[in-house]
Parts: sequence; structure tokens; C-alpha cells
Amino acid sequence: MPCSLCETRKEKRFCPAVHDRICPQCCGEQREVTLDCPSDCVYLQQAREHEKPGSSHAREMTEQDRESLFPNVNIEEAFLYQQENLLLGISFALAKSARADRNLRDGDLIGALASLGKTYETLVQSGLHYDAGAPNPPQQAIIDEIKAMLREYREVEQKNRGFSALRDADILKGIAFIARMAHGRTNGRPKSRAYIEFLFQQFQEKVGGKEEQANRIIVP
Repeated sequence: MPCSLCETRKEKRFCPAVHDRICPQCCGEQREVTLDCPSDCVYLQQAREHEKPGSSHAREMTEQDRESLFPNVNIEEAFLYQQENLLLGISFALAKSARADRNLRDGDLIGALASLGKTYETLVQSGLHYDAGAPNPPQQAIIDEIKAMLREYREVEQKNRGFSALRDADILKGIAFIARMAHGRTNGRPKSRAYIEFLFQQFQEKVGGKEEQANRIIVP
């Protein structure tokens, strides 16, 4: 039988995205490009193993990719320990956004981080409150969720300590670190959800849709 996509090559595997059988070439070329591949697809899982950073199958970064990694932002190792709760908070906000909108892809999260990071980069470097905004409503919704988390973070600090110690420079570093992690987890394909699936594993839902209490933001 011919492949249900190209209709020329012989089908050899079942594709859960189209609920039909397709050829390996179409699977490789259209995976997470035109096909919304479910996370439990064995061929998708195998491909992600080959596309891990450092492998020969890993994608090359574009100039836009490099800019969204904030190369001028230096992140010290001590920062990761001192601001662990901030990093968890940003990641939690991303996971929450992805659960609220199942149409989101890795690129949406990375784009939102890039836009918000530019806002904080301008603020830290010049003191100007310039809102870079987002190119589309889904990414703006992600930014709004992160901003809401940051407000809550500062409110909890204020309540527990009597002041908020979170600096804009810390937020910029936190966004840059999470953006770099996101780039390392995605494969860059238009419909990739590899990073989103990673977030879901870190912040698992309980029955009823509420996240594990251990993953809530806790400020000492």
C-alpha cells in the first residue's frame, strides 16, 4: 500500500498524527513540521534521542536563536543556587501557560521569553521601562503569566522579609537561563513540543488538574 501522505512510496509505519500508515521519509520530513505528533509516538521519541544537543542530528542555531539566548548576560553558577525559586517560578509559569493553551509550541514559549528578556535587558542596561511586547496574543499571554508570577514572588518576599530583594538584573538572568534551557530541549521544528513535554514532567498534575504542592514557589 502507498504512503497516505506522498501516495508514492510504500507505507511502513503507522502514524498516530494522521491515523494512517506512512513511509519513513514522510515521517522524518513532516514530523513536527506539518504533523502534530503525540508525545507517546515511538518514532518521535527515537528522533528526540538523536536530536539531543551534541548529536550529529542536532539542528544548527540561527542568528536569531543566538540573540534570544542573551549572549551578553553572564550567569554565575552561584546564581543558580541563590535564585532557584525564581527559576522554578518562571518554569512553572511556562508550564501553566502550556496547560492552559494546548495549541502552544516550544517556539511560542521561546518567543515569549525572548520578548520579555529584551524588556528587562533594556531596563537593566539603561533604566528605561520599554515594553518589547510580543508578536502575537498567545505569546503575550505567556508573558502576562510570567509577570503575574513575578508580582506574586515579590509580594511573598515583602510579606516574609519586610522587603523584596528580587532585582531586575536577577529576573533578566533567570529569563536568559530558562531561554537557554528551552533551546537545549527543543528541536526547532515548527510544531515541536519537546520542551513543553519536559516542563510537564517537572510540574506534574494531580487528579483534578492541580500541580504538585512541592513545585509551588517558596520564598524563605
